[in-house]
Amino acid sequence: MTMGSNVSLTALSENCGSAIVSLGWSSPTGEGDADVSVLLLGGNGKVRSDADFYFYNNPVAADGSVQLLGKEPTGDGSEDRISFDLTAVPTEVERIVVAASRYEGARFGELDDLKVTLADAVGESLLRFVIEDAGQVSAIIFGELYRRGEEWKFRAVGQGYESGLAGLATDFGVDIEDDEAESATEATPELAVRTPGTPPQATLEAVPAPRPPAGEEAAPKKRASRPRTAKKKITPPRAPVKSLAENESWRQARLFPVSALKNDRDRETRATSVLLSVMAQVPRFGRRITAPFGAPSGRMETFTEVSLPHGDTPRRPDGVIRVERAGKLWTALVETKTNGNPLKSDQVQAYMDIAARRGYEAVITLSNDVALEGSPLVDVKIDRRRKHQVALWHLSWAEVAHQAQMLIRHEGVGNAARTWLLQDLLHYLQHDNSGCHGFQNMGAAWVPVRNGINDETLCQGDPRALEVVESWERLIRQVCLRLGGELGQKVLPAQRSRRGSDPGARRARLADQLCLMGRLQAELRVEGAPGLLTISADLRTAKLRTSVEIPAPEQGYPLTWAKRLIRRLAEAPADLHVETLVEGEAGGPRGTLERLRPEPGDLLPKDSSTRITGFRLSLFKGMGSGRGSAESGFIRSVDDAVHRFHTSVVAHLDAPASGRTAAKERAAV
Repeated sequence: MTMGSNVSLTALSENCGSAIVSLGWSSPTGEGDADVSVLLLGGNGKVRSDADFYFYNNPVAADGSVQLLGKEPTGDGSEDRISFDLTAVPTEVERIVVAASRYEGARFGELDDLKVTLADAVGESLLRFVIEDAGQVSAIIFGELYRRGEEWKFRAVGQGYESGLAGLATDFGVDIEDDEAESATEATPELAVRTPGTPPQATLEAVPAPRPPAGEEAAPKKRASRPRTAKKKITPPRAPVKSLAENESWRQARLFPVSALKNDRDRETRATSVLLSVMAQVPRFGRRITAPFGAPSGRMETFTEVSLPHGDTPRRPDGVIRVERAGKLWTALVETKTNGNPLKSDQVQAYMDIAARRGYEAVITLSNDVALEGSPLVDVKIDRRRKHQVALWHLSWAEVAHQAQMLIRHEGVGNAARTWLLQDLLHYLQHDNSGCHGFQNMGAAWVPVRNGINDETLCQGDPRALEVVESWERLIRQVCLRLGGELGQKVLPAQRSRRGSDPGARRARLADQLCLMGRLQAELRVEGAPGLLTISADLRTAKLRTSVEIPAPEQGYPLTWAKRLIRRLAEAPADLHVETLVEGEAGGPRGTLERLRPEPGDLLPKDSSTRITGFRLSLFKGMGSGRGSAESGFIRSVDDAVHRFHTSVVAHLDAPASGRTAAKERAAV
């Protein structure tokens, strides 16, 4: 694109309901950088409020329409990405301005390769605009998205501001306050951008005003810290650095060692201290852990081995989390278990009573187990007569590892030191001796149920079948966490609406199906995948089946669909099963990928009038027999099957072809 030109997004792609806008640049010295910001404008060309200004301290819109994703290193510089969900943008917003700014007197003319690119929901690049000569400006509008009727268009702008971010933001109605200068005549006053939702006196430093002309004297003042408009993403190096060790037996020194852990008590104490200390030192990580429990955003302090009076004998919870905001404290007691040890009801009950008496807000239990809806891990009695009620929450070690993985690999935490802390925490959690491996045992009922299915002696209503179903659901939730952490995307268990909303009744039905058919089945919804990922464990044949159904395109010819699908699966395993789904019949033509590669037309029904509704892709794998997570265990085999199927098959497929297909899937789930 050229400066001033515009284009309709619908003319470029069918998947324009959401978009990724990337701003890129490079520096001859390797040190130059800039920060991005986004402004949502109404019909009058102004922001509706300061909440429509998105920068490092306000990176995500509550409605999901805007999200600053942070920086990614590129071959010749860096790239700052912004995600837009255009379907969620409020109707009163008519324009979205995408800008960047520099700080401490730096100018865009000092950077090279200034450009903006836009990609659709499936990652296909749609447009590119290069700014040739930026000049001596410290802020630039790269481009803007704007409405024309029912569609969105993009305009290449390239307008610069010598007055920097302050001048740009003021032009669009953002409230800029002078928090130090008493009059406009004072030199270089500090400008601050009010954070949405904070009172006027609580301001965040944003950018300094332009420097005075040469020759004018400025009043001496303390040097301001570097202004920011977007949080820096620190990404760990992708290529492993060559070790300086003389041989492989040398082990790198760790901040959180595991060699001294001799028993379960040592593991619990070390794991609690390691986790709570990193939560306090990496605020974004601490916030991700505590936000679901109702904790406010504020200054966090964490403590271990705190003694609290309780009757004749004081109690010592494993940890305490305190968050201060606006002079008020939010407090949670933490009870930790590792190595698969179960939580004890009497311990948790005592901490609930202590928290209620002392006015604390929550008790958080932390163990390898995964909590299920409507099925508490521990039974506690809550005195409803108390004015102050305490919330009981559960956290799995798998969830902790998931949040660390998401921040390290995909989102960033702001600087290299915090990234290193999170990496060492994740290394500790994943070490064999830490005891923090998440759900790792299908329970005592696993072997009797499997044997009962094989010899057909398992009857409906057997409570052991229900135990296996509950363990299966815990395993699936953990598989979702691990896969989501690897992909940086949402992966959630899918429940069909026709199966009912009561979790207890749903599990009872699944237990009856297990007794009758000998199969466990679950569906996963992976963000960006063309359909639901299904995992089925057949206990009679000891086989795992992972599959996905792809809807047929709405346009084109069936032979073209088949050829395109086979081309997409060029890197898939040769034993992948491909089945054509046809309307009104049990199934259509099918075969292995190895047989279909030379003849994709074999996927078409012999009767040309038969309507093809889609294709089903399946991989089969042997099922582990043990109830644990060892190499030959059932849990490890399920994890490996889902990972292999997604990386070798699903990752190479197109996302849903239209918004209607995605809407149908969401309606069914």
